[in-house]
Amino acid sequence: MSKRDYYDVLGVGKSASAEEIKKAYRKMALKYHPDKNPDDNKAEEMFKEAAEAYEVLSNQDKRSRYDQFGHAGMRNGGMGGSHMSMDDIFSHFGDIFGGAFGGGFRGGQSSRRRVNRGSNLRVKVKLSLEEVAHGVEKKIKLNKYKECESCHGSGAEKGSSPSTCPTCHGQGQVTRITNTFLGQMQTASTCPQCGGSGEMITNKCNECYGNGIVKGEEVVSINIPAGVAEGMQLSISGKGNAGARGGVPGDLIVLVEEKEHPDLIRDGNNLLYDLYINFADAALGSTSEIPTIDGKARIKVAPGTQGGKVLRLKGKGIPDVNGYGRGDLLVNINIWTPRDLSKEEHEMMEKLRISENFKPNPTSKDKSYFDRMREFFS
Repeated sequence: MSKRDYYDVLGVGKSASAEEIKKAYRKMALKYHPDKNPDDNKAEEMFKEAAEAYEVLSNQDKRSRYDQFGHAGMRNGGMGGSHMSMDDIFSHFGDIFGGAFGGGFRGGQSSRRRVNRGSNLRVKVKLSLEEVAHGVEKKIKLNKYKECESCHGSGAEKGSSPSTCPTCHGQGQVTRITNTFLGQMQTASTCPQCGGSGEMITNKCNECYGNGIVKGEEVVSINIPAGVAEGMQLSISGKGNAGARGGVPGDLIVLVEEKEHPDLIRDGNNLLYDLYINFADAALGSTSEIPTIDGKARIKVAPGTQGGKVLRLKGKGIPDVNGYGRGDLLVNINIWTPRDLSKEEHEMMEKLRISENFKPNPTSKDKSYFDRMREFFS
């Protein structure tokens, strides 16, 4: 499925409130609901596309990242609506549909049964400039809630299984019909006996005490794309804490931090480097070796180079996180002035001082530092 703008999918503006987004999604979901459009593949795709848009825009972290980086910011996050099953959609967003379809979905399976969702986890990952430039796979050990291996998340003791709640008959909700002057009104509320799960546990698991989750460790591999920046957040779906009693796991939120490079300074997608050369190299011309994120590079300094001149090495910067090219490496030339001179050096400099060639005589080619900066960043 082609990636349309999520705001266009739901028909809302970028300044829409959370409530406006929820209402827009409900309208779209009801319009393209499979029960309303049986055997209509196009409607099913639209239904899934709306769910994908709502999954991102209803989450503050994901929406902020999407607003800043577009679909590329969702590369490691989101549920991926085109790959979601109908059960996934109704597990996450079933409450939005209310009683519009009588609580049933495909074969009478309840969509209003409460699904426990695990909490999100947040971790910080420190990256070197080289890792930022090339992308990297990081393995992180997490202390988190995992599915209980003894009961496989059911919460019931081995050899037993949860039974259907006798009050709601597995629906997770109870309905009440009230007579009003407008006629009969049907309302639904969470089942007070099972708490909305639709199941009752008689014999609880001795390992998790009926919760279906226990504390443990897990090593998670995180693929970090090239071009990420300090403060950027990546969301990895389903790698947070496990949901109680077979619920949906939360997400893993990864906060990117950059380590300081000993030589290079990052400025957006460009890199900055200060090259110091002596007076003779500036006057006569020279070749210098400079660091880059890919190793070393040699550059030529032309004879008569003035201090403050900036040399641009195209494509030697940081790749754009959205894939729009790569930044440059800007080398700022600084003329190093010696602080202590020997007697012989002092005499040589005195002779050079009175030479006509050493008297300042700027031409139109010798622009000021500020003029050169305006040219580079305009």
